[in-house]
Amino acid sequence: MRLILDDEQQQLSATVHKVLADHAPATRVREVMTSDVGEDTDLWRRLSSELGVAGLVVPERFGGSGAGHVERCVVAEELGAALTPVPFFASAVLAVDTLLGLGDDEACAEFLPTVVSGESVAAVAMATADGMWGAKPLPVQAESTGDGWQLTGTAPYVLSGMLADVLLVYARTPDGTGVFAVRPDASGMTRVAARTLDPTRRIARLDFAAAPARRLGTGDAGELRRSVGELAAIALAAEQVGGMRRVLDMTVDYAKVRVQFGRAIGSYQAVKHTCADMYSDTEQAISALRYAAWAADHDRDALPGAAALAQLYIGPSYFRAAANAVQLHGGIGYTWEHDAHLYYKRAKSSELLFGGARQARERLAGLLDLPGGS
Repeated sequence: MRLILDDEQQQLSATVHKVLADHAPATRVREVMTSDVGEDTDLWRRLSSELGVAGLVVPERFGGSGAGHVERCVVAEELGAALTPVPFFASAVLAVDTLLGLGDDEACAEFLPTVVSGESVAAVAMATADGMWGAKPLPVQAESTGDGWQLTGTAPYVLSGMLADVLLVYARTPDGTGVFAVRPDASGMTRVAARTLDPTRRIARLDFAAAPARRLGTGDAGELRRSVGELAAIALAAEQVGGMRRVLDMTVDYAKVRVQFGRAIGSYQAVKHTCADMYSDTEQAISALRYAAWAADHDRDALPGAAALAQLYIGPSYFRAAANAVQLHGGIGYTWEHDAHLYYKRAKSSELLFGGARQARERLAGLLDLPGGS
């Protein structure tokens, strides 16, 4: 087991960091998040085509680099640190993992090359009405029409759903769970932008009324849905770790220069202890993340527990760090002009994304045969 990034992974991190510093500073993030689209499509194409961030876990025969989940998490950390508004989770995580997990080479050859290059953006509908991403029944029903399929129902919480030109939908079928491709202009489907707490992450609702769809893969995709959710939770944990690092650095730097009663506020015990707690939480979060990412690449049997542990610990820790950052910045931390509130909103929305700590706790309890497990 390796819990420290090697030289190539550190170089990848430095490269992505530099690109984001040049092309996605805070001013650009604010400009994009208040636009109608809400996502930086030009930057996403640059990241995908030049750095290959969308295809890190995709085999070379489908246009990817054939790297691993550790590398994908390295990228997610940098995106989370910068709050970069790009369709990373929709395209490079949920869609890629779904297509690869189907075992349908024809579908992979059709969709992955353009997704990997950034030419197209893919979105995945797999959440339930209460925001859970686990074993609960899906809200969309698929019915066979003899020469195809039709979808009926409402798919909530679809990341980058308004922007996507490739839509993958998990739906109930008579033989279990199926995955369906739906054209963005399909009759009987409407997309509605959702109002969200986090302005840097766009979510949509998809309504289906006998919308035509094409089934991908064969057999029950219920286990795939669970696996994709676990891998997504790990990528989200990486993004959260990046955010934790940024708010820690931001807060420590401020505590060094903000003077109150003739002394830097960082010299006061209450501030020092809070910053120390933030640092401790961040280091433990990094350890949980590195183990989970390693398990995704090298020990799939350990993946469910590692993903649940990362989600359970890191989500609340990030929100606690972001809340402390707002508090320690004092009055300026509450203003729109300062970035502290953006990290606070991202931390809370991320804590609840993919089912949140409650679902992770139930999942971990189930794996350990404890009461309350699922």
